[in-house]
Amino acid sequence: MKLSTLALASASARHPWRTIGAWSAISVLAIVAIIALLAGSLSTDDAPTNNPESERALAAQERAFPPNPRSMPTSDIVVIRSDRHTVDSPEFESFVRALVVESDVRALSRANTYLEGNTALVSADRRATIVPLGIADEGEAEAVIEVVEQADEDVAFTVSVTGDQTLDYDFNLLSQEDLEKGELQFGLPAALIILLLVFGAVVAGLIPLLMAIVSIVVALGLTALLAQPFELSIFIVNMLTGMGLALGIDYSLFVVSRYREERARGREQVDAIAASGLTASRAVLFSGTAFVVAMFGMLLVPSSIMRSLAAGAILVGVVSVVAALTLLPALLGLLGDRINSLRIPIVGRRTLASAGGEGRFWGAIVRSVLRRPVLSLVLSLGVLVALALPILAMNVGTSGVSALPDRFSSKQGFLALERDFPEATTDPVEIVVSSGSSDASRSEASAALDRLRTMLAGDPRFGRGEIRLSESGDVSVASVPVVGDPSSSQAVAAVQELRSELVPEAFEGIDAEVLVGGTTSENIDYFDSVIDPAPLVIAFVLVLTFLLLTVVFRSVVVAATAVVLNLLSVGAAYGLLVLVFQYGVGADVLGFQETDTIEAWVPLFLFSVLFGLSMDYQVFLLSRIRERYDETRDTRDAVTFGVGSTARIITGAALIIVAVFSGFARGDLIMFQQMGFGVAVALLIDATIIRSVLLPSAMGLLGRWNWYLPRWLEWLPRFQVEGGPRKPVPSTDPAVRPSQR
Repeated sequence: MKLSTLALASASARHPWRTIGAWSAISVLAIVAIIALLAGSLSTDDAPTNNPESERALAAQERAFPPNPRSMPTSDIVVIRSDRHTVDSPEFESFVRALVVESDVRALSRANTYLEGNTALVSADRRATIVPLGIADEGEAEAVIEVVEQADEDVAFTVSVTGDQTLDYDFNLLSQEDLEKGELQFGLPAALIILLLVFGAVVAGLIPLLMAIVSIVVALGLTALLAQPFELSIFIVNMLTGMGLALGIDYSLFVVSRYREERARGREQVDAIAASGLTASRAVLFSGTAFVVAMFGMLLVPSSIMRSLAAGAILVGVVSVVAALTLLPALLGLLGDRINSLRIPIVGRRTLASAGGEGRFWGAIVRSVLRRPVLSLVLSLGVLVALALPILAMNVGTSGVSALPDRFSSKQGFLALERDFPEATTDPVEIVVSSGSSDASRSEASAALDRLRTMLAGDPRFGRGEIRLSESGDVSVASVPVVGDPSSSQAVAAVQELRSELVPEAFEGIDAEVLVGGTTSENIDYFDSVIDPAPLVIAFVLVLTFLLLTVVFRSVVVAATAVVLNLLSVGAAYGLLVLVFQYGVGADVLGFQETDTIEAWVPLFLFSVLFGLSMDYQVFLLSRIRERYDETRDTRDAVTFGVGSTARIITGAALIIVAVFSGFARGDLIMFQQMGFGVAVALLIDATIIRSVLLPSAMGLLGRWNWYLPRWLEWLPRFQVEGGPRKPVPSTDPAVRPSQR
């Protein structure tokens, strides 16, 4: 048997219980893998893969100062304050002793306090103290936070904690909360409501949702396996869930709609499933391929977060396609016309009656556009370009502890530390100096580092640093605090100047290698790792998308038009991101946080995701237009029919994805607010301005040139994505010659 979408659909429909049994077994294995392997396998770190300066600085520092297995380096700081007592009072000393010295949590009990005579741990007003901690892992971080929150209930004291481990714990917790609040409590119910309205029947509406859930579970199981040999970000779960809902529902929507359409035309059940396999399933295969190709571009970025997000999207994309090609036909074969059970009053009857027909509303819009194609084209282009203009002011960065909601311990601790101990930090700049082997070079390097430390102590952006010398004497490290959030734009600008100007000037002519590390330096390298490969990723996605569409539609013009239109929708989404998040236009109304930066990974991620998702609609719409054109040879009629007949399905699919990603935007993590908002507005633009105005006007003006393919590309294979071959009728388009195809 020749392997094809038709063969897969037919075989699955003939043996539904075997297919469903196989998928059930796979799902059970996936659940076992998730329970056994996924927990604890994901990271919040963004590990670079290109060995940047910050990584080399860390490696040099660890070689010179090997970690002591008997002690933990400082990762977090507890801040204790009392407005009633000073640190010298018995009440304050007793409180600190009970909280720290006598604690059952090892990270607290082994910590040093001011009770041992270290006055540097006491604030200037002597009403606050800090306790540096070395927290081993997330479990210990949770225990410390629990003890600190209990101690904070004492009305005489305020206690908080902040640092790397507690920040990671809070980010993980917020990520889980956003997933539950956004996707499970909003995205999923909203998608179900839209599905019920689109299909007009409860059973038909639940099938795509079931497909999405199966795809997510199986993809999470694969993620659990992939996380064993590779480091994956915790945010892969959020991305995989969102994309799984969007793709699983979309692909099922296309196939089920085509099946119902074929049944409405009078085909038998088996024949309708076969026709859907030949048409809609093939469209799903091409759409899924385009999406995966777009996601592969993100694997070129040397960032573990970007690669994790790409891996999650690719895994759930592939699983969603396979499920739509096999499991869905099996369910259709098992249910038959019972898929239309539990019809919704009024909506259900109208939905079935209009299956496959041209929608009057959208048809009227397209006819109006085609009556004035030049005006429609100019106006729609003007709107999109105007929306895209703010992109020129885009600043990229990342959100740190200061962007967390105030209810989290790490945010409360950061604010307390900034108030009482502005020069204390768990994330200083680490200036690592490796000098030459001669005594003279070591002396020169040491003197230069000391001068640099003195200069930075007088800079309001930095604090007083400390210098350590390795046992061998050839490596010295200056740990210099950075004022404020180490991820803030101010800190990033300060460390960028330190790396590019201050360090080279201080060590000019000296035989020494100087590397700048620390959290802020890591952020700078992260920005570079995301921004520098952007042109390559964009070119990769554009070229492969163009080639794929050229092969599918045998037209370089259709392929180029689709690519340009997608670029316009992405550009408009970028501009709106800047307007809302950087300038705060409508941020309060939408419930977003205003910030001075766009998350560094968001623009490139949006580009890849939007190109992949938009291809779903482009393939579905353009294939219907081509099918009609082959029948009538009339471009305007083909465009009108194509838009009108697919409008309900494409609009429903777009609204589902908008609902899913609006769930992300409803969360408190700024990065997911920006991502969710960007995807939602881009797809709204794509489903309205692009599909109903810009595409019809452009295709109407191009006429026969829409289907232009150079003669030297005639060897390309012929694919029919949607609809079988039908007998063409004489052309009514005066611009088309009889030989033109």
